[in-house]
This record gives sequence, C-alpha cells and structure tokens, in this order.
Amino acid sequence: MRFLEDMTVGDRHEVGTFTFTADSIKTFAAQFDPQPFHLDEEAGKRSLFGGLAASGWHIAAVCMKLMVADAQREAAEAIKRGDQVAVGGPSPGFRELRWLKPVLAGDTITYYKQVENLRPSDSRPQWGIMQARNTGINQRGEEVFSFLATAFVPRRPRVE
Repeated sequence: MRFLEDMTVGDRHEVGTFTFTADSIKTFAAQFDPQPFHLDEEAGKRSLFGGLAASGWHIAAVCMKLMVADAQREAAEAIKRGDQVAVGGPSPGFRELRWLKPVLAGDTITYYKQVENLRPSDSRPQWGIMQARNTGINQRGEEVFSFLATAFVPRRPRVE
C-alpha cells in the first residue's frame, strides 16, 4: 500500500499471477459454487463454457488473495528501505463486476490494478479515497475479469 500522495491516476501495477488447475477449480466449487460445470470436466464440456470452468467467485477470490500479498510485499519493501509503511483502510465496496470470458482449467491469469480516481476524504482528513480498475488477463492477452474498487488509503502524515 502506498500513501495517497504517492499515487497517480493512470498508475498500472501487476498484482500477481495464478494458474487455475482442474483440482483448484473443483476444490473451490465444491465448497462455494457447486454447479456441474465447475465440478465435472464432462459437464463443463457440455456447457456454454466448453470445458471445466472456474467459478467467477474463485477468480475474484484469487484476485483478493494476490492483492493482499502484493500489499504485504510493498510493506516489507518499505520497511527494508526504512520508509514509513502505509496501512490501508477498508473498502466501502466495488462496482461493475464482470466475468468477461470463461477461465478454464489450465488458464493462467495475470491480475492488474490501475488507478482511475484519487481524492482526499471530505470527512476523514487523514484518509484519501482511491478508485482502481482491477482486471485479469489470460495467457492469450484476453481480459477475463474486471471490477472497479473503491478503497480508503492513508494520507502521508504531515511533518510538523
């Protein structure tokens, strides 16, 4: 996580990569989205997806996991440099969640975050509000997943 003052609209950052295996798709689906095309290869082939497809919620959960890991990595790097660590705040929500193309067993998705809007918070002066477009791109360069997230980000403390 960075401070609001260290961000720029348009900044694009690779968050991480994940390969969806048949086992990971089935394991997630069995617990959270037990539809036949997520649980069985043959059912997936007969579906509109044409193969064993990852649940959209699985795709989103992986994105969240990678975003948290990325923020932890950034914090560790800041500590190593001796910089102050920016600790992010909660997210008041997201919009425009889209699953644009199926993610099939064997697909590798690279996730990105691009800052679309930044502003200081009117009611909490120590915080700013960031909107970022989060996307997933498969190994063929196709966008498969997208959402617009809003998050509270800390403002750099004033030195007095």
